[in-house]
Amino acid sequence: MSRYPLACASWDEAEYEAIAQVVQSGRFSMGEHVAGFEQEFARYFGSRFCVMVNSGSSANLLMVAALFYRENKDERMMAGDEVIVPAVSWSTTYFPLHQYGLKLKFVDIDPATLNYDLVQLAAAVSERTRLVMAVNLLGNPNDFTAIQAILAGKNVILIEDNCESMGADFNGKMAGTFGLMGSFSSFFSHHISTMEGGMILTDDEELAHILLSLRAHGWTRNLPKVNRVCGVKGDNPFEESFRFVLPGYNVRPLELSGALGQTQLKKLPDFIRVRRNNAAKFLSLMEAFPQLQIQREIGASSWFGFSLVVRKEAPFSREDVVRTLDSHGIECRPIVAGNFARCEAVRWLDATNYGALDQADWIDRKGLFIGNHHYSLDEQLALLGEALKKLPC
Repeated sequence: MSRYPLACASWDEAEYEAIAQVVQSGRFSMGEHVAGFEQEFARYFGSRFCVMVNSGSSANLLMVAALFYRENKDERMMAGDEVIVPAVSWSTTYFPLHQYGLKLKFVDIDPATLNYDLVQLAAAVSERTRLVMAVNLLGNPNDFTAIQAILAGKNVILIEDNCESMGADFNGKMAGTFGLMGSFSSFFSHHISTMEGGMILTDDEELAHILLSLRAHGWTRNLPKVNRVCGVKGDNPFEESFRFVLPGYNVRPLELSGALGQTQLKKLPDFIRVRRNNAAKFLSLMEAFPQLQIQREIGASSWFGFSLVVRKEAPFSREDVVRTLDSHGIECRPIVAGNFARCEAVRWLDATNYGALDQADWIDRKGLFIGNHHYSLDEQLALLGEALKKLPC
């Protein structure tokens, strides 16, 4: 059995009570608990609107899709538009962009922060660029002051994949709220857990209404009476409940997920506090192991996990680190999906690389990460120290 797991449950009696209340109500499809959670989540992060869906991947899908259905043609994305993405992220950062016909341009990352190499990003933005996807990796927010300066005066939209960084902030503003929209995940292993779940935040009313329609079949049923998609809804529910106005999906969350979200959100401040305390102890521990590079914090990370990257001069390999961790019961995995530009699936995408992506390649070959949790990791970090001492000096 693992002595230091990569992920673990964060529920107690409150979550099981929330589940029981939904079961007793007999209402399992999206309802008042989802609506209540959306309101609370938006308020917590300081955004006007939140739309909950069934996963963070679906949040990315709807976030991209919504950009294609804006009323103003000058603001609307079109197939063939260029979007810049970091070379290191998860698969469903990229796939929705491809599925809507966008041309992806992979940009290298900063090996210290694991987010955009800002020099490369600035150089990669061209007259064809219409969208930048900022990914806040492993809890670490991007330097949004620098990104906003790069995009200033350009007709380029910024959106955020914040699925790994709930609770992070940069200069006092929450990650996931810097872009036109930001996505979040509440999967089992993330900062809060609703079993499966995802959220999109935006301050843009039109996009919020588009998201509500796209989430459920493209119909008008869940839109306000007066809305930015169809104008004014009719008064005949027999007709209006089955009026389809956008080519949508069914990515609705369960009512169980909304109830769990309300309970977990109350715990999020304490979860983040403990994760940051664990991170401080991890950083102190790693001073004794300079052959391993750790992530440099931008702003205030919410520390999804702890990355370890084998330096060039180290007398051991990543394989040595993985074997040592495994022998001590410490679970680990690659840093997200490594350099995604090298993945086999990319042959199906309309994608190019800006430059050689050397740092993403290094992370791909030499990086891994271990877990962080909502409880104190004193025992687990002591175990990590014992394991790393077994590596060649």
